[in-house]
This record gives sequence, structure tokens and C-alpha cells, in this order.
Amino acid sequence: MAAANCLPSEDQFLCSICLDVFTDPVTTSCGHNFCKNCITEHWNTNDQYLCPMCNKVFDTKPELEVNTSLSEMVAQFRQSAQQKASSSSSEQQVSKPGEVPCDVCTGTKLKALKSCLVCLVSYCETHLEPHLTTSGLKRHQLIDPVENLEGRMCTKHDKPLELFCKTDQTCVCMLCSVLDHNMHDVVPLKEEYEGKKVELGKTEAEIQQMIQKRRLKVQEIKHSVDLSEEDADREIAEGVQVFTSLKESVERGLNELINTIKEKQKTTEKQAEAFIKELKQEISELMKRSTEVEQLSRSEDHLHLLQSVQSLNIQQPPPTKDWTEVSIRPSSYEGTVEKAVVQLEETLSKEMKKLLPESELKRVQQYAVDVTLDPDTASHQLILSDDGKQVNHGDVDPGKDEKGLSGNKERFSLIECVLGKQSFSSGRFYFEVQVKGKTEWDLGVARESINRNELITLSPEDGYWTILLRNGNEYYAAAKPSVLLSLKSPPQKVGVFVDYEEGLVSFYDVDAAALIYSFTGCSFTEKLFPFFCPDCNDGGRNSAPLIISPVRVN
Repeated sequence: MAAANCLPSEDQFLCSICLDVFTDPVTTSCGHNFCKNCITEHWNTNDQYLCPMCNKVFDTKPELEVNTSLSEMVAQFRQSAQQKASSSSSEQQVSKPGEVPCDVCTGTKLKALKSCLVCLVSYCETHLEPHLTTSGLKRHQLIDPVENLEGRMCTKHDKPLELFCKTDQTCVCMLCSVLDHNMHDVVPLKEEYEGKKVELGKTEAEIQQMIQKRRLKVQEIKHSVDLSEEDADREIAEGVQVFTSLKESVERGLNELINTIKEKQKTTEKQAEAFIKELKQEISELMKRSTEVEQLSRSEDHLHLLQSVQSLNIQQPPPTKDWTEVSIRPSSYEGTVEKAVVQLEETLSKEMKKLLPESELKRVQQYAVDVTLDPDTASHQLILSDDGKQVNHGDVDPGKDEKGLSGNKERFSLIECVLGKQSFSSGRFYFEVQVKGKTEWDLGVARESINRNELITLSPEDGYWTILLRNGNEYYAAAKPSVLLSLKSPPQKVGVFVDYEEGLVSFYDVDAAALIYSFTGCSFTEKLFPFFCPDCNDGGRNSAPLIISPVRVN
């Protein structure tokens, strides 16, 4: 029994014909073991009865009996092998989709641990063991499990693809490098692999940067959608407010029209009722006299009739009104509706003027930006506050030395102007400037490429979109030709709004919530900068500064 527990190796239980574990093992007289079916088939297909192992020839076909002892050992070996395989299978992982399965496993495929480039087979841990223990198999080249092992072999020479031809940019085997690519630049796969790894690393970094940029663009687009949604909600709310007010005005106008017509109708009805009442009274008196006359005319008493006629003057009718010229003329409603519509139009116009400018200003104020003055662009005659929010003219003599500042291409050298630090090349932006106390000023936006070292003409054609004040009460839109603006009152604070994509520059009287002027249909292709010109001090009459004010949405 002790000998039975020390099981021989698997090789001792392999049939030399089928190379598998014995099934019904038999032993020939020469001492060699075979599966009963294997040796029988072998002899049936050959002219001689010889042993496949030692080639001993038998004169007659031997009678074969199953070797009972060997059969028991084979059965014990099979059971032990199955237990070992079952235990190993439980420890190993079953192949999942995307993983390389073992090519040897039957039934449930286990995950391959290695692939052999010689056998072109992938093995799980159990079936890999011969490659780790058998001397002949140890020389085989094992790699991490891969699919399509045939694709790793040279189709021409049936050798592993171990080299890379840089000349032809293809993988080759050792024979290829000697025969077909002997004059080419051939390097080991690992060397080319390392180089490609570096290149792939750079490519991956570039792709990650592209991904990041696109993620940022997604966020930007989402933010734009959110802003658009906010704009839409705000416009809807303002629209509801405006149209509700207009609807109420229309309803009031309709009610007033109906009441006016009804009042006229009531007056007509009252007049008619008074006439009818008076007519009915006269009819009653006349009917009474008619009855008296009729009764008297039937009297047979001569004396009584004559006396009654004389005493009562009965032949004369009772006093009545002359109704010949009396009539009820229907009330005239002609022009009533037209008059009401005209009045409604006036009311709606007032409501529109009251509601829409304020609503529009609130809308553009949502795009307020923080603007500060750029001292590097300011004319040497200007004085800027430390916080960059105020600018006024310093009353410097233009003929004096400009301290070498005129050579600066960024600085205005011949006019009293300054730009904002902030530039805009897309979207919408809005800022407000206090102009209180000034008699002259220019405000707006300018494109980046304007020439700041020459006398300028303020116009869109020259890169300026501005409005200006002259002589204390004359307001202009700086175009070609200039547009004289008619304002109800001088603005104390001016709002500047730009929609870059729409090509729109608008100016607002902030306190009056009124639109001053709009440049429309503009084509912007460069950065735009806020533009400020406080103009000359004018002996103190125009000394007040231009002040960039914080935007407060009411």
C-alpha cells in the first residue's frame, strides 16, 4: 500500500500509440504496455504483428488480457490527477471576456498565465507546468498571454518575429534580417518598443491636453447655455411684466369704451322715459275729456247739454304740449372706438417708454465687467487715480517735454485719451462711467490696432465707436458724418454695452434708464478696449474727472 501511495510520474501511464493515459492497459510478451484498443487497431492495420516499441515480431496475433494491476494504478492516478486539477482550477481564475483563455483546458476555460511562441499555445497554470519542469520545453520562449499567436510568427519562415526593420517599418524574424532585410536598419523589438513607448507617452500627453481643452470647451459651452437660459428666463419674466401691464392698459381702455357707450345709451333712455311719461299723462287727460264729451253727447236733456257745454267749455281739449318738433335722436357713437384706440395708443406708448428702457438696461447690466484704466496707454497730460478708476486732464502744456513718452506705441501722444486694461474679443460686456460736472468728454470702445501717435478721427471706420459731449450741451454719436443726439436731460452716468458677435455698441443714460444711441451692424475682428477721453481742463471749467463706477442693478 505504501508503494501505491508513491505514485509514479504521468509519463509511466502514457500509451506510446495515443500518447494519452492508458485505457484498459494490456501487456505484450515483450513487456510493453498499450491501450487494448490502440494495439489491436495497430495490428489490424499492419501486415505483421510487431511491437511498436521494440519491433519484436509475433508469428501469430497474441491473445491480450487487461493488466489488472496496471489498470488499478491508472485509475488511482486518474483520480489523483482529477483532484489536483480540481484544486488548481478552484485557485485559478476562469477566463473572462477580454482575457486570454487556456488553449488546453476542456470544458471551462481557465485564464492563461503564459503563451508559448514555439508551441503557439496559451497555457493556464496547470498546463504550463511541463514548460517549467521538462528540459526540452524549458527552452521554449514564454511571453505574457496574448491572442492570435499565429500573428507573432513570420509567415515566410515560420519563426518568431523578434526584430524590427526600421527601413520598412515592419516586424521580422531572424532569417528575414539575414535574407530579405540584410542591408536594412534592423533593431531588436525591445529597442523599438522602448522608442515607441516614449513616442506614445508624448502622444498620450498631447491627447490628454486635447481632451482637457475640449473638456474646458464643454464647460464653456455649458456655461454659455446656462447664461443663455438665465437670459431667457429674465427676458420671459420681463416680457410677462411688460405684457401684463399692457394687457391691463388694454382692459382699462376697453372698460372705459364700454362705460362711455353705456352712459350715452342711459342718457338717451332717460330722456325717452321722460317724454313717454309726459305723453302718457296727456293721453290720460285727453281720454278723460273724451269720455265726458261722449257722455254729454248722449244726453236727451237739451238744457243740461247746452248749460254744460257753456260752463265747462267742454268742446275745448285740455292744454297739451306741441310734440311736432319733439323726437329722440339715437346717440351718435361714431368715432368713439377710434378715439378710444388713439387714447389707448397714447397710454401704451407711455407704458412702453416707462417699462422697456428700464427692462433693457437691466438686461445689459447683467454683463457688467470690472474695468480699470491702463496707465501705459494714457497721454502724458492725463492724471490717473491710484486705483485706476478716475482720469482727468492735468492742464499740462502740450508743447512741454513729454519725458520721452511719445515713442511708446501703446501711449496716446497727441490727444488726451486712455484705454482700459481689459480687452474683449468675444461675448458681451458692459461698464458705467460718471460724467457729472463735465462740459466735454468722449466715451466708448476702440480696436487694438488704432494708431495712438497721431491725431485721430473718432469714427467706426477709424476703429472708434464713441459718443461725445461738446460745449456743455451738445451730444454727438461719432460717425461719418456725426449724428446730433437729442436728449431730454444731460446724463450724469453713461453705460456702455458691447455685443461682439452681434456687432452692437450701445450707450445708456443710467439714471433715466434710457437708450442714448446704438452703433449696429458693426464688424469686429480685433480685440476691443474701453476708451476714455476727459478732454482739456479748459481753465477749470472741465476739471471734473471721468469716473468708472461700480454697476448696481436695481
